[in-house]
Amino acid sequence: MTGITRRRLLIGGGAGVGLVVAWGLWPRRAGVNLVAAAGETILGPFLKIGTDGHVTVVVPQIETGQGVWTALPQILADELGCDWRTVAVEPAPIGPAYANRLAAGLLVGDVVPPLLRGPAVAVADRWAETHDAMLTGFSTSVRAFERPLREAGATARALLCMAAARHWDADWRACDTQDGFVVRAPDRMRFADLAAEAATLDPPDTPPLRAQRGLSGRAVARLDAPAKVDGSARFAADVRLTDMLFAAIRQGPADDSRLIGWDREAAKAIPDLFAVIDHANWIAVLADNWWAANRALDRLAPRFRTQGALPDSASIGRALDAALAAEGGGIAGEGNPDKFLGEAAVRADYSAGLAVHAAIEPPAATARIRDGRLELWAATQAPAAARTAAARAIGFAEEDVTLYPMPMGGGFGQGFDTRVAEQAAILAQKSGRPVQLTWSRVEACLHDRFRPPAKAHLAATLGPGATIAAWHAKVAAPAALRETVASLYPPLPVGHGGEPAAAEGALPPYAMGAYAVDHHPADIGLPTGVLRGEAAGYATFFAESFIDELADKAGIDPLSFRIAQLGGNPRLAHCLSTAATLGEWQGGVRGTGQGLACHQAYGSVIAVLAEARVDNGRIVVDRLSASVDCGRTINPDLVRQQIEGGLLFALPAAIGEAITVTRGLVDQRRIGALDIPTLARTPEIRIDIVASRADPGGASGLAVPPVAPAIANALAAATGHRCRSLPLSLAV
Repeated sequence: MTGITRRRLLIGGGAGVGLVVAWGLWPRRAGVNLVAAAGETILGPFLKIGTDGHVTVVVPQIETGQGVWTALPQILADELGCDWRTVAVEPAPIGPAYANRLAAGLLVGDVVPPLLRGPAVAVADRWAETHDAMLTGFSTSVRAFERPLREAGATARALLCMAAARHWDADWRACDTQDGFVVRAPDRMRFADLAAEAATLDPPDTPPLRAQRGLSGRAVARLDAPAKVDGSARFAADVRLTDMLFAAIRQGPADDSRLIGWDREAAKAIPDLFAVIDHANWIAVLADNWWAANRALDRLAPRFRTQGALPDSASIGRALDAALAAEGGGIAGEGNPDKFLGEAAVRADYSAGLAVHAAIEPPAATARIRDGRLELWAATQAPAAARTAAARAIGFAEEDVTLYPMPMGGGFGQGFDTRVAEQAAILAQKSGRPVQLTWSRVEACLHDRFRPPAKAHLAATLGPGATIAAWHAKVAAPAALRETVASLYPPLPVGHGGEPAAAEGALPPYAMGAYAVDHHPADIGLPTGVLRGEAAGYATFFAESFIDELADKAGIDPLSFRIAQLGGNPRLAHCLSTAATLGEWQGGVRGTGQGLACHQAYGSVIAVLAEARVDNGRIVVDRLSASVDCGRTINPDLVRQQIEGGLLFALPAAIGEAITVTRGLVDQRRIGALDIPTLARTPEIRIDIVASRADPGGASGLAVPPVAPAIANALAAATGHRCRSLPLSLAV
């Protein structure tokens, strides 16, 4: 490893051979910090080619089940011209070349005070590089990396053609690539035979991108599917190291809780127990298997003390009410809507409760310290931040920590929490042994960084022709994105006041006269975080439900009302019309049990039609029909999977069990308590993906926000009762 740093450009050829080459498409400060195995040649930060013909695409985003380890390699492989059957994937090491500048821009733009920023793009790029901001989230993976990966593939293709042209005494521009060969009729040479030579050449300043593309847009097989099907895929809790201990943990109810005692005598009587390690606000048991460690914690009966009052459901409601009554911060506006909001205005109050991540994989990390270095295996949506947090927790320098990013069993935003990585590092340091820490399902539920609750007051006035003349949305909610950024990057000043991300979705994508959206920051006494779909998961429920109320006031069916408000938004008009056709729209009149909602985000648009009814006092969703325009699709199957997954993911927060809090702890502590729909209760799903020429948009979080309002609107059509709180309730 000597001499390999992010500041140098290294190419590996053969066993232990390194060659420095130019890479014109990336700034020198980014560099390439890959390591080549025997027989591999590195061609830039995203690509390695082996002498056996394999093509390894280096992916900077974490595979959370969204298919990013297929979509991103597919982009590069298409531009390179290789055989898909030879493509493998490797997670990128931490480094500025792999920073997600788009996600960083969203974070910096929303939470850093404007006076501390300069030009938005330049500041985001600089911040992303200096913080190694490898962020997986906010439906940014394809949007952030399509262009860099295309350029990486085009550059490698040019280098390979240049190397082949030397052998043929030809102009490299007359060569092309196909199925892993450089071709120039009648000649052809394998990538594997040209890679080492190609790595010594200087690429053209602007390598040409392909005009005709073959792999992109095709439903090629997922690269991660075989290992997940046969069980050979390895996650953080599957790591096995020599002499490793297994740890279970119990944590205090709040971040400022302190451990005040535990039954030490009981610990002595527990077989297979290696050690009990207590920390300021948690206690962990180490044993030779996790089950023994977790059972031991019950016998230890740890006790915690918390300073100040512990929140409960009632106090959270009061905090939101107080925030809504206080002055808010304007985050979007045009004109003065309040001037038009008189006695004739339509007004409504809405609310949404806490929502949990409930990922299938609870937080886990494996840590080992040897020779003064920490090695960490963790599933994290922010690898550099997790590495920094672990290093800080045990007093190590960042350069003495190696983090191996693992696939994640569903992230949904939970992966932005770095606590399990910090705790595993501390346990490895104190025990002197490798340690694997896995939170129990109860711990994962109790100490989730919840999607925050929210309350809103909406007011609108209809103008001539049933247009929306004025719209004012006031949303009270914690600033969850600000909390997330503050936990990931503690030195970063995150500011105060209104947070645009906290009310995203409160301004629906329709033409309006005057409008305003205000965020009223609320302190509820519980930590909050981001969840798939972000704040639009509740704010779109507010807005799209209220749109139906306006349509009812105007005496116009909800579809026609929406279409009339769209103005210059043909993509959304097409999706609304298609979803209505797909779902066999009957006008939304009383008794149909049909409801519409739409959403626009991540450069994509979606419309959802829900069919719902009440059966023996229970809400039943029979069908969800969706039309989606997310631009050019890299892999249609992946888009369909993400939309299907998003529709289903939204159901528990829409019609599941309400999350309640008692003395700082949630009462629903197991998956079964969340009332997640079973296969028997899963609605029929119909999806149309629009063949679009727009730039690729995000899909992962797109389908979550419109589900709840579509169901609420369907229930209003079925029963005449308007549900204005999440989860939806039949109680008047």
